[in-house]
Amino acid sequence: MSRTKNIFSQKPTNIKKISILFFILLGGCIGIAGCTGIPENVKPVNNFKLEKYLGTWYEIARLDHSFERGLSHVTADYTLRNDGGINVINRGYSAKKGTWKEAQGKAYFVEDSDLGYLKVSFFGPFYGSYIIFELDHKDYQYSLVCGPDKSYLWILGRKPIMKKEVTAALLKKAAAAGFDISRLIFVDHEKLAPGHIFGHTNFR
Repeated sequence: MSRTKNIFSQKPTNIKKISILFFILLGGCIGIAGCTGIPENVKPVNNFKLEKYLGTWYEIARLDHSFERGLSHVTADYTLRNDGGINVINRGYSAKKGTWKEAQGKAYFVEDSDLGYLKVSFFGPFYGSYIIFELDHKDYQYSLVCGPDKSYLWILGRKPIMKKEVTAALLKKAAAAGFDISRLIFVDHEKLAPGHIFGHTNFR
């Protein structure tokens, strides 16, 4: 619904690696300047209620990018900022390194606050689109999110496991909008063995 606190290196040589991160949403997306547009055939949801969207979301599936590569158990936490924006904390577990990783950012509405069209930043003034184009308007139990182009897509849920019929409907929606759903990675949320304590690490 965010550069970072010890997940993405803040060294200048790594700034070039910044792209868009989720969602919120799982996301998270890493912002780069000028990337706040809406992809073709994507329409942000109306009647969006931020207060119902806040809280923890589980990343069910994603189109993979370097900033999330190899991560499982990915979640996004959204809380309200004093300036009316949204605090974003994305976490994921790297089995290869045996560590958790975290990215912190901020998000703001691009247009009206009842439209699911936001911009998110994990680094200074650089923002990227966070577009909610399918949503459980009744209970806010699932969300379909994309970035500024069709290489960014996330399926988010309030629980680590999503009903098959809900997943199928979201996949159908994404495919109809022109996303390559065959490239989606479904995120592992199986229980970790004891001893996997959360800790901040640099993402490389």
